[in-house]
Amino acid sequence: MGARAEVRVTVSEGWHWAGILAFLTAVALLIGTLRLCFGTLTLVTAVVLLLGVFKICSCITKAKRRQRWEAAGQDVVVLHCSNRGRLAPSMSPFVIKLESFLRFAGIPYQLDFDEPFGPKGKTPWVTFNGEELADSQLILERLTEHFNLRNSLTKELQAIARAFVVMMDEHLIWGLRVWRYSIDCGAGFYECHLHVPFIVSVALPFLCWRMRRALWHQGMGRHTFAQVQSIVRKDLTAVSEFLGERRYLMGEELDAVDCVVFAHLANIVYNYHRSPFYVIVTEELPNLAGYVKRVRQRLWPDWNKCLDPPLPSQ
Repeated sequence: MGARAEVRVTVSEGWHWAGILAFLTAVALLIGTLRLCFGTLTLVTAVVLLLGVFKICSCITKAKRRQRWEAAGQDVVVLHCSNRGRLAPSMSPFVIKLESFLRFAGIPYQLDFDEPFGPKGKTPWVTFNGEELADSQLILERLTEHFNLRNSLTKELQAIARAFVVMMDEHLIWGLRVWRYSIDCGAGFYECHLHVPFIVSVALPFLCWRMRRALWHQGMGRHTFAQVQSIVRKDLTAVSEFLGERRYLMGEELDAVDCVVFAHLANIVYNYHRSPFYVIVTEELPNLAGYVKRVRQRLWPDWNKCLDPPLPSQ
């Protein structure tokens, strides 16, 4: 597990879904022009032809991408995710979680920014030995099984680690999303990325609206923000009290659960620096800030080089 993972980055085609939106906008304008010039019948024919061309081009592009991913080699993980961030390697804690785990386990991997959303519509996802895997925790468990990674924790500590994973991935994250999409209205996208395409800026209000709906159905979005802050503070306090003065969450040795906890805490420290949660981690619970620094030094000595734009090494 101490081996350094081989990391390669494929050339990004940028915000691919933004390109799709731009294409559809152009199609809509063309359709309107055709309808004015030639009438409804020609309009229907044009729509069918355009959709057919788009579908064929999409299939060809995906086939070429899959050939490239398969060429990565046996037991090499291709991690599909959004572009690098300006303040952290990713705006998503789940990308940081997976990449941290790959580094922790010494698993060679490549980054691919061309197709960040997988077959289940989730990001990140991975291509691995011909398999397409989604959901960061399921990916982590699949790789643990494949590479037969040893777990030195007792059964009791494994149960505690599992509880922390669920709390961070399935509970804490929703509190953070309330701030990002309801309170901050997506402004973090502009802070966390150097280049935000115009079409993404146009679509951002719709994205925030969709996330607010998801937050309402999940339940966290039904609370006042003061209540959300209290919930998040209790989650972070639980991590802080369990960590205590230990170097890592489960003791003096790094464990896979640290990849999960670090990802979410680093997300707060670097991507949520204007939020009240940043103050909780850096001022109210300083042992968490120290923990983030230690894990970053251990797993991400090249952190600054993984930003967009890269920064000088510290």
